[in-house]
Amino acid sequence: MKLFHSPFSPFVRKVMVVAHELGLAGRIALLPSAAHPTQRDGSILAHHPLGQVPTLIDDDGHARADSRVICEYLDALGAGDLFPKAGEARWTALDDQSTADGMLDAALLIRYELTVRPETERSEAWIAGQTAKIEGALGRFEVQAASLGARVDIGTIAIGCGLGYLDLRFAEMDWRTGAPALATWSERFAQRPSMIATRPPQG
Repeated sequence: MKLFHSPFSPFVRKVMVVAHELGLAGRIALLPSAAHPTQRDGSILAHHPLGQVPTLIDDDGHARADSRVICEYLDALGAGDLFPKAGEARWTALDDQSTADGMLDAALLIRYELTVRPETERSEAWIAGQTAKIEGALGRFEVQAASLGARVDIGTIAIGCGLGYLDLRFAEMDWRTGAPALATWSERFAQRPSMIATRPPQG
């Protein structure tokens, strides 16, 4: 398998954490990419019209885009249980993944606003709106931090990768101060071998 990736992408990290948890990481070759919100990468577009990272090329040559699709594909391939099959556990894991991914979407939109859009075109209202989404997600995860416990599923993986991205790109947000229980859980989860192996470069 091949994965178009960026070492800084939190969604790529989520895919690779899943791959490590399932023992599949050694089967995935990482392909460099130049995915960009305004300048599309032709090497990815040759395989998938969205031209985004992560995009996985499976062993049969099929292209699969979007971290949620790729993660569930890997879970099925590795006969894993990171996506609970049924019942409340499944809906909890999927809902946590959706909320964490939404938090990441908001963070990336802020990042693009600050690094891609010219300063004269930036919208403080837009940044404030996306920041409110991040703060809302953090508040929700803080409330449920005790219930995260020792869970290792797609929900907790998404949360862990989301918090890691905030540390990487938004250290000034200091999210731990307002979410101490979540911070304690995050420190413990970040010590999993899969999380250590996928830590992004600093910078």
